Formats: sequence, C-alpha cells, structure tokens
Amino acid sequence: MAEQKRDYYEVLGVDKNADDAAIKKAYRNLAKKYHPDVNPGDAEAEKKFKEASEAYAVLSDPEKRRQYDQFGHSAFDGGFGGAGGFDFSGADFGDIFGDIFGEIFGGGRARSSRNSGPMKGANLRTSVRISFEEAVFGCKKEIELNVKETCKTCNGSGAKPGTSPETCSKCGGKGQVMFTQQSLFGTVRNVQTCPDCQGTGKVIREKCPDCHGTGYIPMKKRYSVDIPAGIDNGQSTRMPGLGEPGVNGGSRGDVLIEVIVGRHPIFQRQEFDIYSTVPVSFAVAALGGEILIDTVDGKVVYDVKPGTQTDTRVRLRGKGVPSWRNKDVRGDHYVTLVVQVPDKLKPEAKELLRQFDELTGDTLNAAKNSDSAPEGDDGKDGRKKRFWK
Repeated sequence: MAEQKRDYYEVLGVDKNADDAAIKKAYRNLAKKYHPDVNPGDAEAEKKFKEASEAYAVLSDPEKRRQYDQFGHSAFDGGFGGAGGFDFSGADFGDIFGDIFGEIFGGGRARSSRNSGPMKGANLRTSVRISFEEAVFGCKKEIELNVKETCKTCNGSGAKPGTSPETCSKCGGKGQVMFTQQSLFGTVRNVQTCPDCQGTGKVIREKCPDCHGTGYIPMKKRYSVDIPAGIDNGQSTRMPGLGEPGVNGGSRGDVLIEVIVGRHPIFQRQEFDIYSTVPVSFAVAALGGEILIDTVDGKVVYDVKPGTQTDTRVRLRGKGVPSWRNKDVRGDHYVTLVVQVPDKLKPEAKELLRQFDELTGDTLNAAKNSDSAPEGDDGKDGRKKRFWK
C-alpha cells in the first residue's frame, strides 16, 4: 500500500494563506538543510528533500496551487503522482539552488553579487576607561590604533612602481565566473566570485615591495576621541571612516570605542538617575536642620524635616546624568537618609536621653514600669533589669 502523502503546506511549515515569498523562504531553508550534497548517503534527508521540493513545485505555481487547494493530492494523480514519480517540469529552482550552492561551496549568486561590488571596510574595535564623573559630563580621551594607510610607493594600487594591475584573464575583469552544478533536477548554472582576482577583476603580476600587493601599510596612529556626556558603562561611541579600507572602491569602516566606566565610592547609577546614601544625626532627624549632600555638581544644602525617619528617600531634581540625546535634559539624584544612632555615649548624654524619653512619653516597646516581668540582678548602671522567659 502506497504511503500517504503529507499536506504540502505542512511539509513546508507555512500557513495556507502564505504568500509566494514565505513559501520560497520556507523551501529554501528546508532545501539547504536536507540537500543531498549536505547530507551524502543520508536516505532520510534525501526523502525529506524530495518531499519539500515536490511541495514547493506545486505551491510556487499559481495554477497548480489552485488545483491543489481545490482537489488536494488527487489533482495530480493522473499526470503527476503516478508510478513514474512527481513531474518537476515548470518549477523554478534555479535562483534557490544558486544561493544554496554558493553557501555550501563558497560562491553563489547572492554572495558574488555582494563581493564584486563596492564593499565597506570592516569596523575596528577598541575600549577606553573613564571615571564616573567623565561619563556624566563627557570628556576627551586619546586612543592608539593599528590602522592601514595607503601605500605611498604604489599609491594604493598594490603593483610595483612602473607596472599596473592587469585585467583578470579568468573572469575577463568581471570579478565573477560561471560554473555548472548537477542537482536532482538537472544542471544548474551558478555564479561565484572569481578565485584568481577575488572579485576585483584585476590581477597584480608584480607586487609592490613595500605593501606586498595589498596597497596599504600598517601603522600605529593616535586619535582624540570625544566621549559624549551621559554615556554608560558598556556603551560605545563611533568614529566614522577610520576603520579598515573598503573593497572595490568601498568606503572605510568605522572605529567603535567601548566605554568602561569606573566605580564611584558613593554614587550608583541607574540609566540617567544617581543614587546615594547620606548619614543624618539623631538630633537633626528629630529636630530638623540643614545638611550637606554630595552630588556630581558639588555639595548642596538640604533642609531635613523634623521627625525624619531612617531610610527616608529624598529627590534632588536635575542632579542626575545628562541624556546623551539632549544634554539639557538630566536625570535626578535620589538620596537615602539614614539616621545614625550613637553607640558610645557619655554618662551625661545617657541621662539626658533618659530624661528625653520620659518627657516625650515614648513607651514604644518599653519594658520600664511593667509588672509583668520579674526583676533580675542590678545592672552596671544600678538599675533593676527585667527579663522574660
């Protein structure tokens, strides 16, 4: 009994309303995964490849897809799916296999078209360390890079003085060569980057003795970098046009400078806001008064309200980090006030605190004057201690 075929949409993993681009993309991914050249000797992979190819041959053809949507697999029982196997005539696999073979064998239509034209050079990356304050307000830093400068001996041609690059005989100066590839569906023509000239269309017979045919001389150079205000740890700033040279007339790449921000002893940063903790004396917390708070702009005077509790958070508007998008916009500085309880008191101070306690009538969790606890031995201060089991 013949094996029942799976639904073509299920085979490709697309919805029944999928457009042509989605169907093509799905098939390309499956063909790349299960192609026999990628899985030599794998019968199961070959089976899945043929199954996906059959589904694509139908769903990529508007008329065949209409028939399949109406009648299912039975639409092709007479002329397509008999003992002779599925008929792939009319299906366009050329551009898909051109891309696939290019990725597998190092060429291909999509890749060659990119390599033969102007290509921007690669980016260079480096890093620089700055302080917390420098990140907040911006600064200038010096960096040193290994860069490629145009060779003065050959003026960048790569050819020995008195000679010049020649047109590549293999590709005729086009930078691309055509080759054929045998597939399950016959011969497929593909285009790849010329291996002799690497897509430039030119071959250097006599290389420059200074740059060895590259057209560039490596050297160290120093640059001044503007670090923008508000930049954060791990972010990068860009210096355009100072990276690796382009290919085939392409522009130079860029230099990306990653910023490493040092820790601050009292400030912490979250996006554009700054956080810190400031101690407040017991007396100031109770009675109120002015204190000095350190900010990135210097010390500011803050008026503590009477009765301030520990861990109270106050907000200093506009004392945070400037936005790198708009330097006139700044975050805030949040300060946590921590009331300091003295741990060493003179006898006079202790007595005054006891009087203060009695005058305020503060009995919160107090054990004094309670008859529910038995008395113990006298303590060092001569007062009876009470204890509970």
